[in-house]
Formats: sequence, C-alpha cells, structure tokens
Amino acid sequence: MLSLKFSEGVSKALAQPTGLANPAEVLAGKRPLPAGRGSALGALIATELNAARGTPHLYRAVLRTLHRPLSVLLTNLSSILVPLLASPAFLNPSAPTVSAPTPNATQSHALGIAKFAEELLIAFDQLELGTDNDPRGDGLKPVREGLVSLINKVTTPLVTGIRNELIPLIESLERPASQSAPRATPASKTSTIYHPSIMTLQTLVPIYARALARYTSSQVAQSALANLLISVLWKAMVALSHRSDMAPSPPPSPGQGKKRRGSPSTTPPATPPASRFMLKLPPSRPPSPPVVPVVATAAGDCKALLDLINQLPRPASDGPSRLAGAGEAVDAAFVGLKALSVFLEVLQTVKLDFKSTDAMANELLNLTEEIPTLIALPPLLRMYGTRDIPPVSEMSGLSEEEYRRGCLSGFGRAEECATVVGQRVLQRLNVSPEANDVVLRWLNLELELV
Repeated sequence: MLSLKFSEGVSKALAQPTGLANPAEVLAGKRPLPAGRGSALGALIATELNAARGTPHLYRAVLRTLHRPLSVLLTNLSSILVPLLASPAFLNPSAPTVSAPTPNATQSHALGIAKFAEELLIAFDQLELGTDNDPRGDGLKPVREGLVSLINKVTTPLVTGIRNELIPLIESLERPASQSAPRATPASKTSTIYHPSIMTLQTLVPIYARALARYTSSQVAQSALANLLISVLWKAMVALSHRSDMAPSPPPSPGQGKKRRGSPSTTPPATPPASRFMLKLPPSRPPSPPVVPVVATAAGDCKALLDLINQLPRPASDGPSRLAGAGEAVDAAFVGLKALSVFLEVLQTVKLDFKSTDAMANELLNLTEEIPTLIALPPLLRMYGTRDIPPVSEMSGLSEEEYRRGCLSGFGRAEECATVVGQRVLQRLNVSPEANDVVLRWLNLELELV
C-alpha cells in the first residue's frame, strides 16, 4: 500500500501541469515542470518517515519502500533531460542577451528538472537521507548522487556560458580606451566616460545577475558560481594592474572657444537694434556650465567594475562546511579587487608626497596588503621604476604569454610564483638602485611577508 502511494506521488510529480501555458516555454506540446513539484514529493516522503520514526523496524521498512519509486523517478528525469542537453537550442544562446534575457523553451524544461531535483534534495537534507556510505544505512546515497548529477548537468553549462561572455569583456579592460571624449553640452548628465567594456557590462550584468540567481539557487550549483566569480575577479585584477593609462588631455580653458570681439565698425547701422531700447532684466538663474566629460582611469574603471560585479549573486560563506570555503574564497577575491581600486587611485597622488623612501614603501605595503604581489608590482614599476625597466615577464626570463599562463593563471599560482619572480625583479632593479629605491624597498618588505 505504501509503495503504491509513493509511486502515485512520483507519477503526480512528473505529470503535465494544467492551466494556461506560457507559449515561450512550450516544447513539443509539453510544458516544463513547475516549481514546487519536488517539494510536494519531499513532503510526502517526510510525512511517512516522521510517522514511523518512533518504530525502528517500521522506519527501515519505509526506507526500503522508497528505493524503487525513487529509482524510477531518476530514470524518468534522466530520459527527459538527455535529449534536452543534446539539443543545439540548449546553448543557443549560451548566455542571456538584451534581446533574449530569459531562457528559451529547451532551457526552461532543463531548468525545471534541475529545480525539481533541488527541491527534493532539500527534503533529503532535512531528513538526512543518502548521506551514509554504509550499505547497511538507508541505501539512498545513489539517489542523492543522481539528483546532484542532474543539477550539475543543467547548471554548469549555463553558468559557463555566462563566464565565457564575461571574460573577454574583462580582459579588454587592459587596453586603454580612446581618449577622445564627446563634446561637452549643457545637458550632459555624467562627467565620466568609462571604458567601452564597462558600458557594455552596465547593460549585461543586471541580466546575468537574474539568470545566475535562477541557475545557482541550489547549494549544489554554488561551486560553479564561485568559480565564475573568482575567475572574473582575477581576470579583472590582471587586466587593470597591467593597464597603462595615457595622461588625459586637459579640459579646455573657460575662455577658449569664445568669439573674439571684432573691431568696431566705422559705419553705424541704419537702424539701432530694438534690444537697445528694452529694459534688460536679470535672468532667473545663471546658465549651468557645460560638463566636460573625463575618460575614466584604470582606478575609475576598477571601481565601476567592482560595483557591477557586486550585483551578481555570490555563495554564502556561512553555509555548510563543504560550501563555506568557496564563499570565503569569493569574499577574499572581492576584497582584493576593492583594495586594487584604492591602490590605483592612491598611486596617482602618492608620488607627489615628499616622504622618505622607507615611509613611502611602508605606506605602499599597507595599501597592497590584500593584493597579490604580482598584481601590485606592474603599477608600482610604472609609477616608481625607471623608464628602461622591462616588463615583469621579461625580467622573469619568460615571454609574456608564458608568464601569464604559468604565473598569472589564478590567485594560488600567483602566490606560488611571487617569491621566484620577485627575486628576479630585485636583481634587475639593483642595476640602478637609487633610481628604483621605492620599488626596491617595497619589494623587499613584500617578499619578507610571502
């Protein structure tokens, strides 16, 4: 009787929903599984297990009764999902766009299955089902693993699609934007012209944020979200730290562009202008001066990018222990990009301070406390090194491509290479120690902490 009840619950969970359908979600005449189906099945399982919890023999009997219906459920879900994942429409488009911000029908059906598995997994977590490797346990670990696999098969490609769209935009921040700013007009509302990639991201990030919130609502998908965020933040730090901004052209002087007074005419006009005989009243308010747009520096783009990435969802750092590490790593990456934003901004003014070498090096050390050594080094060399200093890659004995692939592939790899690269840079800077005294002192202090 109980087995039949569970089988009916599974059949009801997979049945086609009734009511009005969204035409954009209909695929081959079928609609995606609506939210709540997995929760309803989980509630049915919880009701039966909680009722038998006081009787160990009955409780184990209920667990054994669950095996077949849940195995059938997994088989049915997999048979529905496989053709969806194989369809070209599943990754077309691979990421949401301005013209197509919501999932297509194929993606909606796949996400419906992932949501079903997520809801059922929540019930498994609450009932502590499928967590024991002991074969004498509840025997539901294969079911749990199957549900996790369903979620990953759907969410990982979709999250990767967004990542693949973000990374090229982030990497292009290394190339300074054109310094030609639009002509100033009294109606201008902004005085800062950001990098074209930032302007593109201002449109795309809100769309991506909504999509990622849907894709990664399950704890299972949090690791994919963490990988995306860490990759984006790292690529941003590499790009902006290696960008050398050109000095922006000064704004035109207030008097420039005014029409010069012509020489007085020797022949007076035949008829004086009427305005000479009218009473001139003072204007109600003086005209607003035109706003002169300024092209954003690397520091300005870094701050704008940080504000944009903060709109994306991030994994919780206080969740289960298996996920807390991912959340903490993401938090540390955000701290690093924020510190880089401050560092780049301060570099524009700290060179003007007439301080001793030790004082400046210590101040720079405090500013770079949360920034990887190999990220902080290029801006410092541009600001305080001599003009003949080659790139860090050349001082390391590597080509730029080899250096980036071998030493700047991620936070961990950069930390591993910091000492070796730092020592080689020190050797090169010691050729002209007086000219490079600030960088030398900072790098010596930095390597003591690595």
